[in-house]
Amino acid sequence: MKMRQGYLWAAFCLWALTFPLLEASSDGLVRIGLKKWRIDYKRIRAAKMARSTKYIGDRLKSMYQGAGDSDGEAVLLRNYMDAQYYGEIGIGTPPQNFTVVFDTGSSNLWVPSTKCHFSIACLFHSKFNSRLSATYVDLGKEGEIHYGSGSISGVFSQDNVQVGSLSIKDQVFIEATREASLVFVLGKFDGILGLGFDEIVVGNATPVWYNMLHQSVIHEDIFSFWLNRDPLATEGGEIVFGGVDRRHFKGQHIYAPITQKGYWQFEMGEFLIGYKSTGFCEAGCAAIVDSGTSLIAGPTAVVTEINHAIGAEGIVSQECKEVVSQYGNMIWDLLISRVQPEKVCTQIGLCNYNGSLVVRPRIKTVVAEEEEGNGTRVGNEVWCTACEMTVIWIQNQLKQRRTKEIIFSYVTELCQSLPSPMGESVVDCGRVPFMPDVTFTIADKHFTLTPKEYILKTGEGITTVCLSGFIALDVPPPRGPLWILGDIFMGVYHTVFDYGNLQVGFAEAI
Repeated sequence: MKMRQGYLWAAFCLWALTFPLLEASSDGLVRIGLKKWRIDYKRIRAAKMARSTKYIGDRLKSMYQGAGDSDGEAVLLRNYMDAQYYGEIGIGTPPQNFTVVFDTGSSNLWVPSTKCHFSIACLFHSKFNSRLSATYVDLGKEGEIHYGSGSISGVFSQDNVQVGSLSIKDQVFIEATREASLVFVLGKFDGILGLGFDEIVVGNATPVWYNMLHQSVIHEDIFSFWLNRDPLATEGGEIVFGGVDRRHFKGQHIYAPITQKGYWQFEMGEFLIGYKSTGFCEAGCAAIVDSGTSLIAGPTAVVTEINHAIGAEGIVSQECKEVVSQYGNMIWDLLISRVQPEKVCTQIGLCNYNGSLVVRPRIKTVVAEEEEGNGTRVGNEVWCTACEMTVIWIQNQLKQRRTKEIIFSYVTELCQSLPSPMGESVVDCGRVPFMPDVTFTIADKHFTLTPKEYILKTGEGITTVCLSGFIALDVPPPRGPLWILGDIFMGVYHTVFDYGNLQVGFAEAI
């Protein structure tokens, strides 16, 4: 007991010395100055692999106004390689500081624990020491969170959490004792603070945002993001709880209602490349705005068209080309005959259709599976997917009244622009000024990104590498097609998360 008191007294003295360093700004917003990290190509690749797959795991399955508002609390964000934005929080009494990703695509808070002994990631990050906190409560329950790129597991604990000048009492969080992902090793953040709805929370823990509201530490039930996309700027960005900072946007926000709680999901309309229709999302697509995703994820068929338009180098898909050469005429005839596009691939035998949705061909017998192996199943999947994309491309070109020869030539070229499995698409930096704008339609308004805004550049001189900010992600109906608008989009458009009115708003960031 005396040893524990000694730990607490030493920690309190350290906290008392450092606390005066946190100052409130004159406009009423509390800001915390943070460092900035330069772009690194290897870590861009790691971040892409990690964040692009976040929705494929169990989380997706669980888915089914003056210059500075004086009532708002602001936390400055650190910009890491234009792909990670994170800020500082404190946990315990006195507070132990951690850098966390403020993630609107999840709902739990977790940080590494001193009880984490066998995960490499824990060696490189700050760890919570429960013995140093006078308000710590051991809840005696284990928990695990799965991401597409890995998982964390640990124990549920309870303690006070400091976010800027806001103090949240009795917050439940996970002390991570295992971090099973290379991304957590390479990431500059210690943990994640989820800002999604409680419908997707793990372990029935009340999210930090909900406790802010329940404990009345903020006066307006909104929070907003400003992400600084300048990789050389000293200030990475800002998240404001309970208000907005008008210095970081111009005009009025355009709001879209939340269509499904869990993630911040809304309805998105037509997607344009070079102000021309892609034929995708004309009838609407689900979209998620997610501060925890670095890039923009969309259906493979559309991302392929983007790759083709910007000259991105993907992998040459032989299956795609063979579908065009062997089945192109049949697809053409069926579409001309006004067969429903979603049934075309079933009629030519590359997909099955059960009356409401497409079902990929499967191995029919155990014997066949043992003889042919799992490769057959994968092969059938690839052929069906290639057919579905070919139908989308041909149908869109038919709407533009182009000739059969031109359409088939164009579709064959698209096959060469299919994204690589990890979503990495390298582009010629010299072509960036000549690439097309891309446009999202939200609440009947156009939100455009220029090439400079959707291309990530790393390195200098002859070592400069340019990467497309788009990655492929296919979510089947009824949840898909799905778009995920990550930090690239949020960097261009200041984003308001309006919990009280269940809506998200976008305005041009400055």
